[in-house]
Amino acid sequence: MATDGDAELAELRRRRMQQIQDMQGAQNPNATAAAYAQQQAERDRRDAERSEALRRVLTPEARERLGRIRLTKPEVAQAVEQQVLSLAASGRLQRMVDDTTLRALLERIMPERRDITITRR
Repeated sequence: MATDGDAELAELRRRRMQQIQDMQGAQNPNATAAAYAQQQAERDRRDAERSEALRRVLTPEARERLGRIRLTKPEVAQAVEQQVLSLAASGRLQRMVDDTTLRALLERIMPERRDITITRR
């Protein structure tokens, strides 16, 4: 019988703690909204820095090709961007990356395509 009372007491405590947490969240909804807004602003700032760095190292043709790739295969575009930015950061780029160089990078990064042959009998 003592265990039933302990379990009931523990359940009451858990419910009360949940109520207190809910009340605190209801009283201060601006805290979570402010935290979200701050995270979003940080993401936007990083994206702007990334775009600016890419604009400095890619020719307009290469940026256009990368934009088209981003529409169809965002993960490949992300990998290419990361590769180009790391090359630029390490100082291994002597000139801007043109369309031909970008295509060579893409060939190395993109998985090989398999040819599928269907034989009808």
